[in-house]
Amino acid sequence: MGKVIQNLNELKNIIDAEKAAGKKIVFGNGCFDIVHVGHVRYLAGAKELGDVLIVAVNDDSSVTGLGKRKEVVTPADERAEIISALDPVDYVILFGEPTVENLLRTLKPHIHAKGTDYTEDNVPERDIVLSYGGKVAIVGDPKDHSTRDIIKTIKKLREK
Repeated sequence: MGKVIQNLNELKNIIDAEKAAGKKIVFGNGCFDIVHVGHVRYLAGAKELGDVLIVAVNDDSSVTGLGKRKEVVTPADERAEIISALDPVDYVILFGEPTVENLLRTLKPHIHAKGTDYTEDNVPERDIVLSYGGKVAIVGDPKDHSTRDIIKTIKKLREK
């Protein structure tokens, strides 16, 4: 089971020690509001790229700030706990910024893993990752699953 880390400096110290021990660090991120098989496959694919998987989970205000939804289904602390319980995940941190740029600059993971809704060329943080010598990787299954679709299905079922 992974560990939820509350403080970025604490996580940086942990990751620096992991790097010093020769471990390859992989970083992933997402909202994970309703965890589904696409999330599980993404995280499993990310972990296959290295030894230690850090997952940054959007806090509640950043989920709604992305404009995808007006409110969250699962509170941030619970989402972090759920993600940390998944086998591939070693560390989880919540974040409230619009992007993970600050986390990437601070932690400098070897690999920044994104889902298949991106390409290596259009990952928003690509230039930051490349600037410190990291790599971008696309992992997971095709984007056939989404929280948005699950919510639509639940609404339809409720109408019946």
